[in-house]
Amino acid sequence: MVERGTTHPPSRRLRAGVRALPGAPRPRRRVALYGHDTQGLGHLRRNLALAEVLAGDGRGGAGADVLVLTGAPEAGLFPRPPGVDVVVLPGVRKDADGGYAPRALRSDLADVVGIRSALLTTALTSFAPDLLVVDKAPWGFRGELAGVLPALRRRGARAVLGLRDVLDDPASAAAQWAADGGDDAVRRCYDEVWVYGDVAVHDLPAAARMAPDVAARAVHVGYLAEGRVPGADAGARPPVPTARWVLGVVGGGQDGAPLARALAGAPAPAGTTLVLVAGPQLPEDDLRALRRRAGARDDLHVVRFSLHSAAWAAGAAAVVAMGGANTVAELLATDVPALVVPRTRPRREQEVRARALEARGALEVLLPDEVTPGRLGAWLAGAVDRRTDRSGLALDGLRAVAERAARHLPPAGPWASALAAAATDDPWETRRAAV
Repeated sequence: MVERGTTHPPSRRLRAGVRALPGAPRPRRRVALYGHDTQGLGHLRRNLALAEVLAGDGRGGAGADVLVLTGAPEAGLFPRPPGVDVVVLPGVRKDADGGYAPRALRSDLADVVGIRSALLTTALTSFAPDLLVVDKAPWGFRGELAGVLPALRRRGARAVLGLRDVLDDPASAAAQWAADGGDDAVRRCYDEVWVYGDVAVHDLPAAARMAPDVAARAVHVGYLAEGRVPGADAGARPPVPTARWVLGVVGGGQDGAPLARALAGAPAPAGTTLVLVAGPQLPEDDLRALRRRAGARDDLHVVRFSLHSAAWAAGAAAVVAMGGANTVAELLATDVPALVVPRTRPRREQEVRARALEARGALEVLLPDEVTPGRLGAWLAGAVDRRTDRSGLALDGLRAVAERAARHLPPAGPWASALAAAATDDPWETRRAAV
């Protein structure tokens, strides 16, 4: 509707009015973190760790407002520091063979991807980030960022592709990178590639066979390890009667039932309690079986989920865990002995990471088909009285990310944002990006 006495719709007059305000302040920089989150909680946990340091106002923080875009409904389980908010997209799940399907909606996968893409376009064009950090998938899941990413770039946003230290075994990583159009995406849309690992442990650009000009934009920032346990959480301990405990963690739990069952049958070392964190995605039947097992023992404590699991790991006498990038990073920040049982399909990512770190003396490895309660119990009994030195690894990735992000962000404090002005232009570009 056009108001009487005017020649333009109110929305256009409002946009013109915003443009007319000289130096309209935007007091905080803005960072958006995208993760497709199709299996487990790894992408979400990594982005929440990045969000905390990027939103921090103190030394080592970037002082930004941070918007996390995720496909994991479990995002609501995690606390968020001031300046961080979350947009949850319709979920997608990955099956044991690597196929994808809607997690909850009874729709075609293509329809769900279309909904996610539209939501991402609306959220990102409205938020108008100064810096967008995309986790793993250079064009988003099934290309869901392909429209909005170039549009943000045309408006002046900086963009970084963040990659975990290992994608897969080298042949599969190279094939995946080529299939995802990684080289083309980086050339067209990204200022840098951040690799969350130590190049001396695994050289990802070489393994993925990135083109030389693309590999030149890649920076190994170090493992996102030091600083993962908040100071207020440092002394947290599980609610068990013994002074010492050993910890078992199976990631999100989506495919962690076999390891969880083996741990529930393993004897705890003398004077300790075995604390098993089952994961929010473990099927209910499996959780009930674990709790029945715990009810028959006085040295086994089962919880589905804890916000303090990283602190529990840091205070444990020993840890048995699956080999997700975030779990491993949290362990690397400690001197606690760790036995990693890596997932070996549909990707060998966890196995490649675990073997590379085992070669550096940072942890020990037991493959899934080698796991028995007896072997787990024997390892725990021998591990509780020793420590592991991991000081030779690059573990300060969170600090490095904050420093590199600062190079891409405008100066702190009130400033006139070119992006804010661009966002008030004719909405044709936004509509086109959504198509």
